[in-house]
Amino acid sequence: MTSAKERKGSCLCGAVCVSATIQDDSVAACHCTICRKWGGGPLLAVDCGADFRIENEDNVSVYASSAWAERGFCRQCGTHLFYRLKQGPRYFVPAGVFGDGEPWALTHQIFIDEKPEFYAFANPTTNLTGAEVFAQFQSK
Repeated sequence: MTSAKERKGSCLCGAVCVSATIQDDSVAACHCTICRKWGGGPLLAVDCGADFRIENEDNVSVYASSAWAERGFCRQCGTHLFYRLKQGPRYFVPAGVFGDGEPWALTHQIFIDEKPEFYAFANPTTNLTGAEVFAQFQSK
């Protein structure tokens, strides 16, 4: 893992640019039903905390996907840009938005109890059930 680093990225068409100061190179795989429906598979996301900036925000649409979170996407090309918690600004951004050249490391998987049997990651990771994830967020 590395120390904090400024990362920049964009949607597929370039209408929306984003930047964030990432604390490390960790990527989480979320296997919840909503993430899998949203993207056709697990969400591979980087925790950007509150330090997430959007250029050309008028090209971003936001969908309230649950009682606790919203998802943002580009209005022009549909690229998934973020998942954010409604209580307190905390953004999780698909790793691909920042580019494939980054030294990402898959370190943990969440909602492992909702992961379907037809795929599995070979990386050794920390795995949390949905209940464990909600317990972590409630303790913060």
